[in-house]
Amino acid sequence: MHQASDLARQLARNAESVCRHYLPEGHRQGRYWLVGDVEGTPGRSMFVRLTGPESGKGAAGKWTDAATGEHGDLLDLIAANRRLGSLAETLEEARHFLSLPAPDPRETTHRSSAPTGSPEAARWLWAISRPIHGTLAETYLSERGITDLRNCGCLRFHPNCWYRADRDDLPNTPDAFPALIASVRDNNGTLTGLHRTWLTPHGNGKAPLATPRRAMGELLGHGVRFGPSGTTMIAGEGIETMLSLRQIMPAIPMIAALSAAHLAALQFPRMLRRLYIARDKDAAGQTAHDDLASRAQDAGIDALPLDAKMGDFNDDLRQFGTDAMRADVRVQLILEDAEQIIG
Repeated sequence: MHQASDLARQLARNAESVCRHYLPEGHRQGRYWLVGDVEGTPGRSMFVRLTGPESGKGAAGKWTDAATGEHGDLLDLIAANRRLGSLAETLEEARHFLSLPAPDPRETTHRSSAPTGSPEAARWLWAISRPIHGTLAETYLSERGITDLRNCGCLRFHPNCWYRADRDDLPNTPDAFPALIASVRDNNGTLTGLHRTWLTPHGNGKAPLATPRRAMGELLGHGVRFGPSGTTMIAGEGIETMLSLRQIMPAIPMIAALSAAHLAALQFPRMLRRLYIARDKDAAGQTAHDDLASRAQDAGIDALPLDAKMGDFNDDLRQFGTDAMRADVRVQLILEDAEQIIG
């Protein structure tokens, strides 16, 4: 049997012991272990199923963080909790916890590292990244006028994220920089990829690279999600664009599709009834809006544009401030949403 699957099942049979060891600040309530997050912070937003079948719906060892939408099995939990950088390290930690001997190298079937750019590689980079608060990534966003980062569990920071230079980079470009890491998820909350923004050593801007922003994994139809899906949502291209809107509308669910092409192909949550589309002021942004709005209307979803005064909403935030941007956006919302979302 594949080592990872076998170890995941053995961990699930000992789910409560795993939780008591890795999440000691949590507590048992009925069939679940409740804790604040995968790092073991006290709280109740994350729950781990302690009993159930070995696989499938309701399986023991499956966990979900209701605040961020993250979920996984106990191997994922161990990787994130211990910030392990590879599948091999995670399997070694799991064997150590279970007091199992090291595997016979002749029988090893798993790969020691995930293919570059794959969803598996994205999952391991996410696991070893840290929360954004107090990091250079928070400094970078603050420099762009983005200071309210409540409920932004989709964002993390890596202090030394690998960068593969291309032919347009300067000679002797370093192979790692600090980076803002954003998780890309599907409508079920499954992590399918990551977006990386490499930063200067002081966090006062993007690193001087030919391509300081890159994505990895499976992106089409998915995006960086701020809040759980709802009946009303806002979709746009850039992370900073959506974070700028969150400065005046922190409660409404939003999604950053990361590019105009991906925005046009966004998959709709089943419960979605009204979609506001943050439209960038360029030809690609207009085309993306038109294509997405047409698809939404065909699906029975109301689609309405949100237009910035300048190139995008982060430009507006930095140029005009939150009060002026709030007033400008409010008149673009239907009255019901304006009262509930902005007040």
